[in-house]
Amino acid sequence: MKWVKKEDNYRVPLKSWCTVIENEAMSQAEDLARHPSVYKHVALMPDCHPGYGMPIGGVIACTEDIIPNAVGVDIGCGMGAVRTSIASSDTARPLLRDVITQVRELIPCGEGKSHRGNQSWENMDEHIDNFKDRKWFSSHVMDLAGKNLGTLGGGNHFIEVQAGDDDRVWLMIHSGSRHLGNIIAKYYHKLALSLNTRWNAAIPAKDLAFLPVSSAEGKEYIHDMNFALAYARENRRQIMDRFMAAFAHVFPGADFEKPINIHHNYAALENHFGRNVWVHRKGATSARKNETGIIPGSMGTPSYIVEGLGNPESFMSCSHGAGRVMGRKQASRTLSPLECDKAMGDVVYNRWNKIRRGKGQGEFDLGEAPQAYKNIEDVIKSELDLIRPVVKLRPLAVVKG
Repeated sequence: MKWVKKEDNYRVPLKSWCTVIENEAMSQAEDLARHPSVYKHVALMPDCHPGYGMPIGGVIACTEDIIPNAVGVDIGCGMGAVRTSIASSDTARPLLRDVITQVRELIPCGEGKSHRGNQSWENMDEHIDNFKDRKWFSSHVMDLAGKNLGTLGGGNHFIEVQAGDDDRVWLMIHSGSRHLGNIIAKYYHKLALSLNTRWNAAIPAKDLAFLPVSSAEGKEYIHDMNFALAYARENRRQIMDRFMAAFAHVFPGADFEKPINIHHNYAALENHFGRNVWVHRKGATSARKNETGIIPGSMGTPSYIVEGLGNPESFMSCSHGAGRVMGRKQASRTLSPLECDKAMGDVVYNRWNKIRRGKGQGEFDLGEAPQAYKNIEDVIKSELDLIRPVVKLRPLAVVKG
């Protein structure tokens, strides 16, 4: 973990990895340290890399304001994991391939993929009346939200079968609030920027526009963000239910423990350093003392189930993954399918897709290859003051959106 001090804006390197943080991410952290709303300091996790306005892998606290882009466009993006009763040694490639086939039959995977009809969730109808006066609201948005429940999405979202060093098979997922959270996030950032311009607010960057939590706009964002968080959690629950069904179809004797279901893009009112503050975690996981967390690696490298240590300097947070060393386009331009296949080793996965549009159209999309991410072992070692590793997981089979 590293932090950028707010009071006089200097850096204190706590781990050697800090020297290789991308200049853009550090520049964004310094902007945050100058932000009038930010309290104490900016905490950077070891998976930190540039994002919109605020680095992904960053944590801040605000006393009176909330910053939409410090939550991110995929509100409620997070992780799910469940331990099964099946021994790791009982798996074989043909069985894992059958699981992946079942998963793709039950769960729409990929950008723009959804169910044909609305999925059942009682909270959906409960909230629709509250949103009808929102400018981001439309029947199309809510209809798509209903069809997107229980779907994976694209990009870095995944469904994986893992072998734990506890000799058990684990199921792991990464997904968020899909189109719904994106619409809410973009609307409120644009609104915040308009208001900040009207107030002549001294913000260090346009991407860091804020809303006072006491204002009508701030209260509406918090309300709508919390709905997107609930939606994202339900989305992961439905994905995991179908994932467990797919796994049980191939391993009929499987039992499942209680699933873990956590966010890593959100803001919440918490008490830190003796004050109630709005903690923004953008690509960061809550790591209170004894709290269970999930830190995934890349699709070809290990992941970890961890336990929080409650370190106050990180606002009791830890990393949310391995973090990028290459952007998606850079990876696709510089890597080859052959070397990416080699990096995947014995993991069962579908081969690399082609880019369907844009400048790279027709090229292989290698943005999720293991080489595009930091070394997960280095990331874990850099935050042993934040977490305690509990179970190390090795990927057996992977589904990407």
